[in-house]
Amino acid sequence: QVQLVESGGGLVQPGGSLRLSCAASRSIGSLNPMGWHRQAPGQQRELVAAITSGGVTTYADSVKGRFTISRDNAKNTLYLQMNSLKPEDTAVYYCNGRGPVYEYWGQGAQVTVSS
Repeated sequence: QVQLVESGGGLVQPGGSLRLSCAASRSIGSLNPMGWHRQAPGQQRELVAAITSGGVTTYADSVKGRFTISRDNAKNTLYLQMNSLKPEDTAVYYCNGRGPVYEYWGQGAQVTVSS
């Protein structure tokens, strides 16, 4: 079993940046893919970005060119660099990873973009 814990959320002004981190309790080498999802109140959870064990990435159209997902297997950590943030990015962001048997989810980190 893998525990995932997000950090780095907070309040930021439009146009600002944040970096979310997702620390795993054990090796993430067997998690493929890993990704970030987000959910705003009253909205469906949506995929923001994902990365395979080979480093292939995919992004939602709404964040392409602004967000970058990466993973550091040596540090058992997944990252989401968020630049040029917009109010529409406000949501709870969840880290996840797919293992051989289970899919794992973090508790979520609040990101609020407001002037």
